[in-house]
Amino acid sequence: MDQHTDTHALVSQIRSGDRNAFRTLVDQHKRLVSHVIFRATGHIPDHEDLCQDVFLKVYQNIHKFREDAKLSTWIAQIAYNTSINYLRKKKPSLFENDAAILTTFKDEVEQPDVETERKDVSSRIADAIEQLPVQMRTIVTLYHLEEMSYKEICGIMRMPEGTVKSYLFRARKNLKKLLIKKFEPEDIQS
Repeated sequence: MDQHTDTHALVSQIRSGDRNAFRTLVDQHKRLVSHVIFRATGHIPDHEDLCQDVFLKVYQNIHKFREDAKLSTWIAQIAYNTSINYLRKKKPSLFENDAAILTTFKDEVEQPDVETERKDVSSRIADAIEQLPVQMRTIVTLYHLEEMSYKEICGIMRMPEGTVKSYLFRARKNLKKLLIKKFEPEDIQS
């Protein structure tokens, strides 16, 4: 059975009221939803509530899902739109600097200095991403962390492919500048 058939079967089960099928959908897509919301809104106390809100919208609108579309793209689009609506309502000030660790690291125990250095690097990268505009950091997350295609990102963010590519290029360029600045020794920055 291919992924499209699995998705079709899962959506059909959810539409017929199968709660276990919906739990499966949530389990399969909770990381994606969390990433999209985090990148769009930053570290906020309402993160879990927004994730739940996204899945509630998915459940309420599953009948609108087009079988020819990709389920993860449709769900990510709902997460992105929910995040943007949240930001419009809250109009938060500058992003909070609770830098999250970007990548999941091996479970192996490392030397304390290596682990500290890795956390420092990850923290600086996360902090640099947080300084990007909402659209850029969302695109960086979808492309690099969620490994989505340009086409999928276009569908989620409702942007032309050229705009997505341009934002990704500019985001990488800005990240490079920010990271060079963050990793320069203090005496060189002067």
